[in-house]
Amino acid sequence: MNLTKSKGGLTMKLYGETLLIQPWGKNAFRVRATRYPDFTGNNYALEEEIPTEKKQADICIAPEGNSAEITNGRLKITVNPSGVLRFFKDGKQFLQEYHRCYDGSVSKESICIKVLGRHYQPIVGGHYELAVRFESNDGEQFFGMGQYQQPYLDLKGCTLELAQRNSQVSVPFAISSLGYGFLWNHPGVGTATFAKNYTEWKAEATQEMDYWITVDDHPADLIKNYTEVVGRAPMLPEGLLGLWQSKLRYRTQEEVLSVAREYQRRGIKLDVIIIDFFHWTRQGDWQFDPAYWPDPKAMCEELHAMETKVMVSVWPNVDRKSINFPELNDRGLLIRTEHGSMQTYDFEGDCISIDVTNPEAQQFLWETCKKNYKDLGIDLFWLDNCEPDFSVYDYANYRYYMGTGLEVSNIYPKMIAKTFYEGFQKEGMEAECCSLLRCGWVGSQKYGALLWSGDVNSTFESLRDQVAAGLNMGLAGIPWWNTDIGGFMTEDAHDPAFHELLIRWFEYAVFTPILRMHGDRGPHDIEPLSDLEWGGGYLHTGQPNEMWSYGEDVFQILKKHLMLRQDMKPYLEELMREASKTGAPLLRTMFYEFPQDETCWKLEDQYMFGDRYLVAPILEANARERKVYLPAGTWKNIHEKDVAIQGPQWITAKAPLEYIPVFEK
Repeated sequence: MNLTKSKGGLTMKLYGETLLIQPWGKNAFRVRATRYPDFTGNNYALEEEIPTEKKQADICIAPEGNSAEITNGRLKITVNPSGVLRFFKDGKQFLQEYHRCYDGSVSKESICIKVLGRHYQPIVGGHYELAVRFESNDGEQFFGMGQYQQPYLDLKGCTLELAQRNSQVSVPFAISSLGYGFLWNHPGVGTATFAKNYTEWKAEATQEMDYWITVDDHPADLIKNYTEVVGRAPMLPEGLLGLWQSKLRYRTQEEVLSVAREYQRRGIKLDVIIIDFFHWTRQGDWQFDPAYWPDPKAMCEELHAMETKVMVSVWPNVDRKSINFPELNDRGLLIRTEHGSMQTYDFEGDCISIDVTNPEAQQFLWETCKKNYKDLGIDLFWLDNCEPDFSVYDYANYRYYMGTGLEVSNIYPKMIAKTFYEGFQKEGMEAECCSLLRCGWVGSQKYGALLWSGDVNSTFESLRDQVAAGLNMGLAGIPWWNTDIGGFMTEDAHDPAFHELLIRWFEYAVFTPILRMHGDRGPHDIEPLSDLEWGGGYLHTGQPNEMWSYGEDVFQILKKHLMLRQDMKPYLEELMREASKTGAPLLRTMFYEFPQDETCWKLEDQYMFGDRYLVAPILEANARERKVYLPAGTWKNIHEKDVAIQGPQWITAKAPLEYIPVFEK
């Protein structure tokens, strides 16, 4: 073993592996290891500048030279003669590598199975498959990790795919109930398993191990430490905290204007209206089809006069028949396939996705969208399909400018957000950038990324999943998040059962960062505008999806809650400022605000909206009451403001169709 002080940290060389532990922020270390001669130099998520005082460490190497310890603030890591790492908070061990080998290790379990905490499996002709294992702690809970379509807030016992899919967002940062946060700083495909017997992080292809770990007292402190090193969201641009209106899909300029005019006639302020996909000629043209959008500039001017901002959908897919395909293909600015035909996407075209990990591709995409959209008055961009969506999620078959799909594909949605943020920045307009995306990665938030939960089902089960998804996304460092109100896929928008779901979803969405109407509303019996198999007229459109589209009774309930949302705007602005300053999510688990209350660590179907409102959404059909836990303090039901209730206690709260239980602290 060779232990030395180098690069501001502790370096160990043993059995052909080089391990480097460096102080990296408050009470935090970055830990890397490789079997190559040196590290890649890729920082990936850890891009932010760290203050000098937070990059200092005390290092002590034993006189024998076979063990060492390194300390940064309250976090200490020790290395034993077998190279096994142990982690201590304020002198108390909370984590240890899983090591089962007869070499003097610290394990008291079977040592004959020959399992190492850091296992490199060579890939023939390539790099390594890597598994990093830690001892499991009984009773420990894990949260964060981005967005997975499941009802589980606590991830203990879960295996999570580290890969991007429609409605699945891998942001590999976990918060432990033991008071530490762990970032897997690898943008490639793999798995994270929070099992009862051990915790395992696995990369299917990598050149090095790279993770970051921090300790602190409360979840809010852990989020603050974490977002300091990966970045925080900017302040949300003005005029976005009210109603966003969308559907699949407004097919013409006149349809968009007629909807906005009707909102104005009804006295309802519309903050954003969204023009969805296939307003273009072909995928990858990134322009309006002039047959149906004859004067986008005039359209934007009329909408701006109503104080409504305009967002347009941009997909990364490029049809072979697109006007931009020849140049993008010739310049090597498209994702490549390793085997078979050169195709990544086959929905309504023969498409290959633009490779936004390439700076030249970023420049091409932004300049095209600026000329064809931004210069005409479009305010915001909806960067849809940005995982990117593949016809087949065969990650091993794709190669990017930055590396193979297995090594880097998870960073793609972050890079497309960066493309548009830096485009706005070049125009001196970064304060106006807010891009709606279906996916993200660690640090997407600093590029003005507003994530939504993807094309989810229109069911109460799906609504329940979104509650857990939004809370874990916030704990993963991304505070701007929302859902399609009512879910995306509806077979019959006229069904009273769907109306109930829509109402309950809207009532929940009022207490989320962004309030956005969207969905593909069946039945699909509206005739297309064109018989051509291309252009803006041929693809189907769903049923109307405006607030008044579901009858007067539904409209009045939605309108009442929209007015509640409007009244909350000053509070929402405060929360957005806090998110920008500290990384604090708007959607907060109960334990985030009440970490000393053991009950709050077990609650998965209620949450805090900021520090003031306790929200208990209705997640079942026909439910007209529900159990709610009120922590210590004095609470008032916002619908019954004259009644004060003392916590901690469980209560049964009323939940008529007209509202969900919400309590103000």
